Amino acid sequence: MPHDSTSVSGPVPLSLGLPVPQPADLVDGLIRPIGAIPNVPVLDPAEPEDRIAAFLAGIAHADTGFVIRTDSGERALAVLAATAAALCGEDIRTALTRPDLEFLRALGGPAVAALREVLLAVETAAPEAVAAGLAVLRA
Repeated sequence: MPHDSTSVSGPVPLSLGLPVPQPADLVDGLIRPIGAIPNVPVLDPAEPEDRIAAFLAGIAHADTGFVIRTDSGERALAVLAATAAALCGEDIRTALTRPDLEFLRALGGPAVAALREVLLAVETAAPEAVAAGLAVLRA
């Protein structure tokens, strides 16, 4: 005998959770004031490229994300590109010095979400300068 003896004649509605909203692009909500996301690793993009590459290679496969602190849009773009490279198994150092803008602009929703789970924010005291440096991603 079944647990429930009532018969069902038709589809049974299921309650499904709503999908988690994903950032529309790489830049939406990325720039934040300093200290906006506490208790996560902070990367200083002025560090030597070898240290940045080692950090990104490790954090790309960790359970936590990170933030960078910079007032330079150019360095923010470089670290964003290098983070994507780390996630894709590409050359991190090359991405730091020569970001592949076409590749970054072509990233779709799931790839953007994956990148943003790792690079949580660019914390800055100069949001206009950082936004100007990242504007090339929207061109």
